[in-house]
Amino acid sequence: MTPIALTIAGSDSGGGAGIQADLKTFAALGVYGTSAIAALTAQNTKGVTGIHNVPPDFVVAQIDAVFGDFAVGAVKIGMLSTAPIIRAVAAALERHKARNIVVDPVMVATSGDRLLAADAVDALRKDLIPLAAVVTPNLHEAAALSGATLARNEGEMELQARHILTLGPRRVLVKGGHGDGPEATDLLIGEWEIVRLPAQRIATKNTHGTGCTLSSAIAAGLAKGETLPDAVRGAKTYVTAAIAAADRVPVGHGHGPLHHFHAYW
Repeated sequence: MTPIALTIAGSDSGGGAGIQADLKTFAALGVYGTSAIAALTAQNTKGVTGIHNVPPDFVVAQIDAVFGDFAVGAVKIGMLSTAPIIRAVAAALERHKARNIVVDPVMVATSGDRLLAADAVDALRKDLIPLAAVVTPNLHEAAALSGATLARNEGEMELQARHILTLGPRRVLVKGGHGDGPEATDLLIGEWEIVRLPAQRIATKNTHGTGCTLSSAIAAGLAKGETLPDAVRGAKTYVTAAIAAADRVPVGHGHGPLHHFHAYW
């Protein structure tokens, strides 16, 4: 049976992140990708110049269309910009009894600036995160979700992950890519487990869409029937290789994308 995954996120007109990165990742990992677009962005490697949110009822119509025809094995959720969209998506996923939900809580920019209004963050905490098999915050997002300052070490990353676990997800993956040092170490935390995922930090400016790609790679693994720890390990390996090959795809004049198809061309 063909593994199928659904991404619910925003569109990136530059092709490096969002829905486009998710569908590339699904395809590269042997999974059939479906999508529900929650926002349109005018975007390239240099930045975002405009955002147009899709009405919540039409986001739901896309989700209903996918679940009405496809055997969805996993769902990846990216940036949902408003509280009404978040609540509508959560209700639709509960109605369809969606499984293997991966939530990438795109709430904070790399600069540390908040991307979501307070009511949207509250909806994310209350309505969406409790449905997740895994939540994948970066260091800024983990700090925002746990009400803490930016984690300075793995001990603080673990404490913040355990706080996020109280919101209801089964596991939390805190990503260390925005940290310092020669290694980019992620921590997968469950109630009774800690999985440490180190990788050599790669010197490149072409890292646009890294978080989107990691979360969709996890969803791809889950859609293929892998356990969550194995899906996370495979996703980390895939993303690290895609970053290492990113300079082979010299597109744009800013922070370019990963090389999602590094294994093929």
